[in-house]
Parts: sequence; C-alpha cells; structure tokens
Amino acid sequence: MTTSLQIRHRRLRKNARVRDLVAETTVHRQDLVVPLFVSGQGENQQDILSMPGYYRYTPDALLNRIEGYMDQGLTRFILFAKVEEPQKDNTGAGALDPHGLFPQTIARIKSAFPECVLFTDVALDPYSSYGHDGLVLGQEIVNDATVDVLAKMAVIHAQAGADFVAPSDMMDGRVYAIRRALDEAGYLNTGILAYSAKYASSFYGPFRDALDSAPGFGDKSTYQMDYRNAREAVKETLTDMEEGADMVMIKPALAYLDIIHRIREVTSLPVAAYQVSGEYSMIKAAAQKGWIDEEQAIRETLTAIKRAGADIIISYFAEQALPWLS
Repeated sequence: MTTSLQIRHRRLRKNARVRDLVAETTVHRQDLVVPLFVSGQGENQQDILSMPGYYRYTPDALLNRIEGYMDQGLTRFILFAKVEEPQKDNTGAGALDPHGLFPQTIARIKSAFPECVLFTDVALDPYSSYGHDGLVLGQEIVNDATVDVLAKMAVIHAQAGADFVAPSDMMDGRVYAIRRALDEAGYLNTGILAYSAKYASSFYGPFRDALDSAPGFGDKSTYQMDYRNAREAVKETLTDMEEGADMVMIKPALAYLDIIHRIREVTSLPVAAYQVSGEYSMIKAAAQKGWIDEEQAIRETLTAIKRAGADIIISYFAEQALPWLS
C-alpha cells in the first residue's frame, strides 16, 4: 500500500553514506584530551582496579606512553599525580616543591614533546593528608588560605612548562588569584582551564582510587556544586570568565549534558567537558558483562558530549575512539 506522504524523514537515513553526509555532529581527534596519571613509585605500569585498561605510570614509562599517543595523533594531555603518604600534609608543601614529582614530570614531558599541549591539575587533594581540595581547619575546608597555595602551585607548573593550568578545586576567587600570580611571575601566555562547574558527584570514585585522594572525612559538597543546581553553574562560569579564565569546563559530562548546553549558550570561550572515571568504568563493566556494545557506547557518549556544546572532551576513551574519529 502506498501513501501520499510528501515528507519522508527516512530518506536521509537510508544508508550510512547518506547518514554521514547529513550528520550534524562529528567528533574529531583534535577535540580530545588524554588524562595521564604519574606515580613516583611502583611498577612502570600500574593497574587501577576500578578503571580496567587504564594505568598509572612512572615518569619514564609515561614518556614512552606519550610517545605512543603522539604517534597516533593524540597531542593534548592533562596530567595528574599520585603522591605517596609521607609527602602528604595539611599545608600543601608537597605541591610547592619545584623539584617534586609533578613539576619534574611536566618539565620532562615538555622537553621531550614540546609540540604537545599540556594541561596540569591544580588542586591540593593529592597532597592532602585529609584528601580534600583545600587546607583543613577543624572540619572546615578554608578558602582564602587554600587559594594562596593554589596560586603558588600554578606558577610552579608554569615554570616547569605547562601550557595551561587547570584549577579543579572549586575555591572562590582562585582563577583571579592564579591569573594575577602568573602575570606577576611573567607567565602571561600560560592559560587557565577553569573547572567552572564541577559537581559533587558519585562518578569520581575510580579516579580517587587512581590517585588515592578520597576525602578522609565528610565529602566535598561544601565546595563542589550541588547536582540539583543549574543556574548556579552559569553564575560560577561567568565569575571565572570575569576573573580571567581562558577556557571553562563542566565535570562530569554525561549526567550534565544540560549544563554543557547552558554554558555553551552564555560564553564564547572554549567549553570543555570531562567524561570522568565513573562514566568510563560503567561502560567498561557493562561491556565486560556483555550487556552493551562497548564501541557503540563510546561513540554515542562522546558524540552526545560534543552535541551538547563541548569543544574539548577529556576522556579515558580517547585512544579507543581513534579508529572511527575524523
């Protein structure tokens, strides 16, 4: 039986060639940033049990791994450090050692691969004996004293060669303080990727396993955002823009696609989104059980993040996605 339909939407879906022709959203390898974990101790490649297929590396092994990424066209990285317990305290001293693991690894990466773009994590939780992103006084994570340490930390990263520092702490005023400290130290061209809308999320668990940075008491809800709020994310982002951020970020990504879209609507700055460890591990676990198609889930989720408005996607799936990226 034929009908008199003049509009048939399925004409544009009839085969893969047509679908590709009219696709509205395409993820490119240039959109992706690869998270890197460095550790000063242990085997060259260290398993992260809650993140199957992802690893921490010693500095030498990390350089070899980066070379492999670079050969595949992945040239943008964000670096995190696992700090050993004896180096942790409640002052942030470990974060301010220019000869420490983190700045020395930054320097080695940029010396070996000057053409890469390197973002560095600016936060105190890896260095904190309490596992919090700031200095602790009693049961309070104090803001202004933490910001002072973060600004000094950012300068050390810039001295080591970081292209962008990425404050992930969610302290008030830290973008302004970091921009001022970088400029006063002469690092006018070191950029800031602000974690502008970082939510207090249940999806960070595997990351905290990777860096041994889970909070020792309470949670992070006095400084990270309440997942019930959306307008607040816009307010936070506008503040970071006024304070000098060069890029803004939403974290996590998949449960906050609406936030990515809202931020995209209010800023002309590049918008980043972080597909976090829990989002990675859920897909991995379900795929291992045979419950989902892993490749299709990766493709769909990365595309959703881009479709929501992200220009930059930080993802543990970056390498796996390469075979089908433009």
